[in-house]
Amino acid sequence: MRLRSLAFAAIALALPASPAMADGDAARGQKLFTRCSGCHTTTGENKAGPSLAGVFGRAAGKVDGARYSRAMASSNIVWDDVSIDAYLAGPTKFLPGTTMAIGVPNASDRADIIAYLRSLGPG
Repeated sequence: MRLRSLAFAAIALALPASPAMADGDAARGQKLFTRCSGCHTTTGENKAGPSLAGVFGRAAGKVDGARYSRAMASSNIVWDDVSIDAYLAGPTKFLPGTTMAIGVPNASDRADIIAYLRSLGPG
């Protein structure tokens, strides 16, 4: 039993971190966020999409004054590294019915944007 546990631990350590869990470059992420700034802010102001200030740990579809699709408002998603990464990779695939149609296909870009959003603190 102990040998099996050690084997699983060794395999887990040998696997590369997923993009969602990798440490991104927050400074580069801030620059990349300009792609998002047409619809989102990080200052608390809602635009076409909700403010992403304090998005980590926040329930999706719950920012006062923001407009949400029915799918988002009823999703029960709590934003973390994994859910944000999956959503940015393919919004409509991750959450059919969402109104956000623009994704970030590059895993490194997503990791950097996530690092930037994480640097803003929890919700």
